[in-house]
Amino acid sequence: MKKLILSILVAAGLFGCRKLDQPITREFTETSYWRNSQDALDALAACYEHLSKDDYFFGDEALSDNAYNNGGGLLNVNAIANGGYDGANGRVADTWSYYYTTIRRCNTVTTNIDRVPAMDAMLKRRIVAEARFIRAYAYFQLTVSFGDVPFYTDLITIDQSRVIARTDKNTVQQFVLSELADIQKDLPTNTDQAQGDRGRVTRGAAIAMSARVHLFRGEWQGIVNDCEQLIGKTSNGTYSLFSGYSNLFTVANEYNPEVILDLEYGGGRTYDKQRQFLPQTIAALRSVLVPTQDLVNDYIMTNGKAITEAGSGYDENNPYANRDPRFDATILHHGSRVTDFNGVQQTILTQPGSVPATNTVDDQGASPTGYYFYKYYDRSATNYSSGLNLILVRYADVLLMYAEAKNELGQMNATIWNQTIQPLRVRAGFADAGATQFNAALNQDQQRAVIRRERRAELTFEGLRILDIRRWKTADVVMNKPVRGIKVSSGAFNKDPNGYIIVENRLFTNPKHYLWPVPTVERDQNKNLSQNQDW
Repeated sequence: MKKLILSILVAAGLFGCRKLDQPITREFTETSYWRNSQDALDALAACYEHLSKDDYFFGDEALSDNAYNNGGGLLNVNAIANGGYDGANGRVADTWSYYYTTIRRCNTVTTNIDRVPAMDAMLKRRIVAEARFIRAYAYFQLTVSFGDVPFYTDLITIDQSRVIARTDKNTVQQFVLSELADIQKDLPTNTDQAQGDRGRVTRGAAIAMSARVHLFRGEWQGIVNDCEQLIGKTSNGTYSLFSGYSNLFTVANEYNPEVILDLEYGGGRTYDKQRQFLPQTIAALRSVLVPTQDLVNDYIMTNGKAITEAGSGYDENNPYANRDPRFDATILHHGSRVTDFNGVQQTILTQPGSVPATNTVDDQGASPTGYYFYKYYDRSATNYSSGLNLILVRYADVLLMYAEAKNELGQMNATIWNQTIQPLRVRAGFADAGATQFNAALNQDQQRAVIRRERRAELTFEGLRILDIRRWKTADVVMNKPVRGIKVSSGAFNKDPNGYIIVENRLFTNPKHYLWPVPTVERDQNKNLSQNQDW
């Protein structure tokens, strides 16, 4: 397990290669590096390699009420979700170490790039801007998880690492916002970016990430200002919704105009996480990262009504009929049909007593909730190892952030709705006017519920729900409930009074669990690191 002095001092080794979807293969010494522009690009590639990772992308979903992870996989996120963790938890320690390595790599670039002789000025500014973006991203992730964190932008010494204290999270986040604003002038737009540079940070990514930071901070006008630079504009990049929701998350449609920033895979860099969330009969492995019944219940009906609303048409005996089309594009349920890796169409059966029983809640290796994730299923994967890019920021999120901010400012109206929620629902496949047209009769609180539910349905399985329930301060409500699965009428299951399977009880204490503890191993190395409240 990496200590702080290693987390923030061990250099990247200054290895890398220019393509962002390739593993690091070259190693250099300090004396033989920074000879030319390619060395600088290779050092930057090492920063991109540490932007994020699939363990976080998928594991973050199980930190929320959207998903349940059975067992200690994905760095033991389930212990965090059920409240049974401390500063020694694998994900807690890994997040701190991982992002400080990212910061170290970025600081190496920004500190040393002046050593490259006769470097093209425009290329130099772009490389520095990209490194500053990745560093800002890392600091934002750290403050989201830990609050106050050690902050520095140079290459600190071992002695300094042993005494550095934590900086107030607001100061760090203000730095992040200032960085994202300042680097925009040095970044290309997505339309100006060369095809060989796809996957690199663009001006649009810096703007959209700024909006996300403002969103987490509840700075509504800041969100509006950022989003209005991208919505209906082309000066900072040209973005639009991709034509089909279910096809958005496929290798064939990577780099479509909805993608603002993604985590690059393919070539020599792959991941096998889909083996953990697909049915056993498809992925030939236990299904341990699975959707919850509470997520399923939040998908609206095709007429725009929640399942609990009068006139919704929801039928408990036929619960998956006439639901938000994004539901079937995201989640497999009892009766779902899916084509497996061999091209054979399977019918997924999850109710107890079904034959075959392989994917039912009866089977120990099957989903304990009776649901499976379908989004990000990559049928083109070889030996289950996918090279499908994972989207970190997309234009749909810009629209949703804008809608939420406008509503919080008391400015939601038909015009804003038609710019934001309406196109998302039309793209999803809604046709009923009750779902697509603005309802002026709803007050601000009611509109807030609609927008939050829309955000959940659109962005499920993209790792953003945990940020939402933290910033809304609803985590202590939604994470203090049991993880529930399908409703069953038979079998030896622990069930709630309505017959839904209870998979696990969760605990979330306010304010303690809104921040993770500073990892134990880091405080052992540095006595100046304070601890978060109640840890």
